[in-house]
Amino acid sequence: MEWSDSWRGAFRIELRAEAVNLAWHGWPVLPGTYPAGDRWAGRDGVEHDGPAPVHHDWQERIGTKAERVATWWAGHSYSILLATGHGVDAIEVGADLGRRAAVALRAAGAPAPILATPSGRWMFLVTTGESLRADWVADHDIHHYGQGEYVPLPPTPFQHGVVHWRVKPQICAWQLPRPGVVQDALTEAVHAPADYGLLTAERL
Repeated sequence: MEWSDSWRGAFRIELRAEAVNLAWHGWPVLPGTYPAGDRWAGRDGVEHDGPAPVHHDWQERIGTKAERVATWWAGHSYSILLATGHGVDAIEVGADLGRRAAVALRAAGAPAPILATPSGRWMFLVTTGESLRADWVADHDIHHYGQGEYVPLPPTPFQHGVVHWRVKPQICAWQLPRPGVVQDALTEAVHAPADYGLLTAERL
């Protein structure tokens, strides 16, 4: 898919508005590279398989106020990245397991903000400061993003679609569950029957 200048222009305002909104809520957002062809090229000329921070000193910019964040996107088409390990972490799983876990969280009255990538991965946003069991993570194709890492946030574009919310932060009143809460939901989902929560999951 060719990302034309007109397409970039159409998304620029939306990307900037979302980045500023996230920063106002205290989320550590950063500008990321934008797709060109089938790769993301950074300012350093290095190509990446996905969006990467635009600034080489991105870790020093974490926690920048919303007013300054707004200037980063002024006149630029940048992806939106979330620097994990600074109040917000992310737990990434496959789409099928993600749907099941989302149903379990809803049933428990503990919804979490959830985003999905065009490649079929779901990410549950959680608080920082609690690790998942390493053996459990390895067994279920799960990645816990923490200190020194980052994930893309909606509406960051990919070649074959955009990152989008499955559960928006507003639904949870911008409150994040602990990683252990999501791990419990994932554990329940792993051991649930194949049709577990199917009708509910179809609405996610």
